[in-house]
Amino acid sequence: MSNSKNSSKKLGVWTTTALVVGGMIGSGIFSLPVALAQFGGISLFGWLFAALGAFILAKILGRLSKVIPDTGGPYAYSRAGFGDFIGFFVGWGYWLSLWATNAAIAISFVSYLSVFIPTLKDNSFLSLITALITIWLLTALNSYSVKGGGKTQLITTILKIVPLLAITVGGFFFINWSNFSPFNVSEVSSIQAITISTAICLFAFLGIEAATIPAGNIKSPEKTIPKATMYGTIAVSILYMASSFALFSVLPPAEMANTVSPFSDAASKMWGANAEYIVAAGACISTFGALNGWILISGQMPLAMANDGILPKPFAKINKNESPYFSIIVSSVIVTILLLLNQTKGLADVYTYMILLSTVATLVSYIFSVSAFGLFSIERKYGFKPKLTNFILTLIGFGFSIWMMFGSGHEAVSVGFIGLLLGIPVYIWSKRKI
Repeated sequence: MSNSKNSSKKLGVWTTTALVVGGMIGSGIFSLPVALAQFGGISLFGWLFAALGAFILAKILGRLSKVIPDTGGPYAYSRAGFGDFIGFFVGWGYWLSLWATNAAIAISFVSYLSVFIPTLKDNSFLSLITALITIWLLTALNSYSVKGGGKTQLITTILKIVPLLAITVGGFFFINWSNFSPFNVSEVSSIQAITISTAICLFAFLGIEAATIPAGNIKSPEKTIPKATMYGTIAVSILYMASSFALFSVLPPAEMANTVSPFSDAASKMWGANAEYIVAAGACISTFGALNGWILISGQMPLAMANDGILPKPFAKINKNESPYFSIIVSSVIVTILLLLNQTKGLADVYTYMILLSTVATLVSYIFSVSAFGLFSIERKYGFKPKLTNFILTLIGFGFSIWMMFGSGHEAVSVGFIGLLLGIPVYIWSKRKI
């Protein structure tokens, strides 16, 4: 990892917070309410428990970042706790999740853009070209400068929050309490409804670790990362819960379950038919910003692994602006291949599998990071002590991650672990070559 002499090229607190917020707020907030409508108002508890779990994980990751302010975040923590192989396993899984995430977000961006360019809905080739142009535009930006990518993230994060806040605040003036009765409209028990809702809602919180990944490009990472992680998690949690409440206040569960754009429908009810364009614009900005943030991060994980000698040395290359350009370009090449291989399909199934794979792989990184935190506390490493609060955080964080892993369903776990196992030959080859 390179030590920069020019701190002006590094990310500050607010830009790093924007990375966390922008990483979490992507397409999920615009689509998840449809999946939650099958449970009705009780799904709001899903947002609450997911937010509490995310808060605990953010707390643990923030504490780890203070004593291990290294590029790679969960990879660095897992490697410090359990050695090279587990570190590689976590790093590979996270990198794999980024390929899938970037491909999925690119697809989402084009779908929202089709509101303004209707021909994108029926022309799969044009949709593909638009997605690839977007990916490589942001790849070029982040390959040139991490600072430039960070500024873009700050701007898009501010812009994506504005329309969401407008709809959220507006919804509180159109509350229809009958939409919350019955509170559980599903056929499963309240406990089951909350469990499944929490697993669904957690998808929207993936990204709480975003500030820990580019640690080498952040000013005073031991101070900045914990602040940014907590600020970002709290802000997103409030926005998610408030916006979901507003949606259920405006749209009955049955109506929400039969739409593809709940925020657009809610906006139309509040402000008229043309309001859908406001939401579509917000969704475009949201997905564009999320894609920018994840492309920026996609170069950091292989950079850290290469610096530690468990990926080939070219992945450690950085330019004068401290951007790991080689790793970013390779990541975007793989994302491009994923999209090209599936251009003849409707991409709905591919999108789903990409999200499932990404989620499970990310949860694995959380599990090992939490375990490393507990291990450090037991062994009194890095200044941690065997305090009761540390063990409580470990148990809650570990239990929550396992709960969400199995709450995601056996299909997601199977797909995710197959992807993780594919990294073992890469590890063996890398160790022999380096």
